[in-house]
Amino acid sequence: MVHHTSEEIKSNQVREGEADLSQLPEVPPGMLIPAPSSTPRKRTRWPDAIDVIFEKDPACNNIFEALLYQGLWAIFFHRIAHFLYNLHIPVIPRLISQFARLVTGGIEIHPGAKIGKRFFIDHGAGVVIGETAEIGNNVMLYHQVTLGATGWWRPGPGRKQKRHPTIEDDVTIGVGAAILGPITIGRGSKIGAMALVLESVPPNSVVAAKPAELLVKSGEPLAKHEELTQGWEMDYQI
Repeated sequence: MVHHTSEEIKSNQVREGEADLSQLPEVPPGMLIPAPSSTPRKRTRWPDAIDVIFEKDPACNNIFEALLYQGLWAIFFHRIAHFLYNLHIPVIPRLISQFARLVTGGIEIHPGAKIGKRFFIDHGAGVVIGETAEIGNNVMLYHQVTLGATGWWRPGPGRKQKRHPTIEDDVTIGVGAAILGPITIGRGSKIGAMALVLESVPPNSVVAAKPAELLVKSGEPLAKHEELTQGWEMDYQI
């Protein structure tokens, strides 16, 4: 029988932990995947819609700040509008959604969209969620995200068919991303900033848009990127 000291056992545990971390997938610059942890976060005493703000945004320090989040009010009004929508009450659900858009800085959620628990929009502004979109639990969106449709959908028998994406549980979608069409973003996936997604994404995937290219450095065009500047005005100003 082999006996191990407490120091040897501790070092073996550390090495095992390092092995686990080494198995994490490589992600593009700007994308972060938190290291796995066996210690769950302590829940607050507030409902899910508020507790998720404390979980996902370290800038929120107290309940008074949480109540100022546009995303919180957007989901509050949507719950009401969605309830009335399911009762087939005309006009009023859309009035509620448009009022919510006005007071939340442009978060437009169609009353028909299905949204699960612990949904969070960080920096809520300019978010669009279509009528047949379905969102699972613990989903996080940043500002200017679009869950939209593609093509021109004429009024008719097919108007109510699935036109918008399905976002499964535990998905994070970065700023400015557009998820278009009746596709599915698999559970646990991460969509990077400014990504245009037109095809379904398997669970636990990472999607990222191409990073910006440096064309001119210190006033001099970079030779290896000259092909990208063809037809561009190099004195372009912002």
